[in-house]
Amino acid sequence: MFLYAGFVYWLDRYEKEPLRLLGGAFTWGVVVAAGGAFLINTVLGIGVYIFTNSESLTGLTTGSVIAPFVEESLKGLSVLVIFLVFRNEFDSVLDGIIYAAITALGFAATENVYYIYSMGFLESKYEGLLTLAFIRIILVGWQHPFYTSFTGIGLAIARLNKHIGVKIVAPLIGWSLAVFLHSIHNTLAHLLNGSGGLIFSTFVDWAGWFFIFCVVLLTIWSEQRTITAQLREEVQLGTISVQQYETACSARAQSMARLRGLFSKRYHFTNRFYQLAAELAHKKYQRYRMGEETGNTQIIDRLRQDLVILSRLACT
Repeated sequence: MFLYAGFVYWLDRYEKEPLRLLGGAFTWGVVVAAGGAFLINTVLGIGVYIFTNSESLTGLTTGSVIAPFVEESLKGLSVLVIFLVFRNEFDSVLDGIIYAAITALGFAATENVYYIYSMGFLESKYEGLLTLAFIRIILVGWQHPFYTSFTGIGLAIARLNKHIGVKIVAPLIGWSLAVFLHSIHNTLAHLLNGSGGLIFSTFVDWAGWFFIFCVVLLTIWSEQRTITAQLREEVQLGTISVQQYETACSARAQSMARLRGLFSKRYHFTNRFYQLAAELAHKKYQRYRMGEETGNTQIIDRLRQDLVILSRLACT
C-alpha cells in the first residue's frame, strides 16, 4: 500500500501536496480509521448477531451496511480535516482525490495485514498467505482508494464553489457514493461464490478503477489548462520568463528541468520554483472563482515575489 501511495503521489504532476499532510493522512488511515473501524464493526456485528442469532445474516449486515458506513466515515473524516484546517493546500479536484486515496491506502495497509495473517497464514499457512495476498493486493488492492475518492471529489467541488447549497450537498453526495459503492462490492463478495463469482466481481471492481483513473487523467489535464491560462499573465508581468512558462505548463518539461537541476546542484531551487508556479496559478484561479477568501491577493503577491527570487536560481 505504501508503494501504491507512491504512485498516487507521482500522479500529482504539477503541484505536489505537502508530504507532512500526506504522511498524516496515511497514518490516520493506518491507525485511526482502521483501528476505529475494527472496534466499531466488531461491536455492532456482535449486536446484530445477538439480535438475529444468524451468522450468515450478521456477515451480510456487517459487510453490506455497517462496514461501508463506518469505514467511509472514518476515512472521509481525514479528508474533511484537511479540507477545513489546511484549505490553502486543498486547491483542486485532483487534490481531493489524492488526499482521499492516500488515507484509504493507509487504511488498506492495516486491513490487509490483519486479513492476510489471520485468514490466510493462520488458516492455511504460506499457501493461504500467498493466495489472500494476491486477492487483497492485486485483485482488489485499489478498492479503498476508489471508494474514498468520491468523498474527496465532493469536498473539492465544495471548495471551489460559492453556492452554499453546493457546499453542503456535494460532500454528502460524494460520501454517499463512497458508502454505496463500498456496499456493492462487499455484497457481491458475500453473495457470489466460486471462480465465476470472483471473475465477475473482479471485472466490476476493475471497471470502477478504470473510471476513476480516467477522472484522474481528466483532472490532470484540467490542472494543466489552469496553469497555462493563469501563468500567461506572469510572463507579461516579468514574474517568469517565456521558457519558464513553457516548462511550467508541461509535466515532461518540468521533469527534465528537475533532472538538470539534480546534476547542477540546483534541484531544490528548481523543484521549489515550479511548485510555487503551480500554486500561484491555483491561487489566481481561486481568487477568480471565490474572491478574496482568506487573503488570496496577499498570497498571490507573496508567491510572485518568491518566484522572482527563485527564477535566477532554478533550471529551465
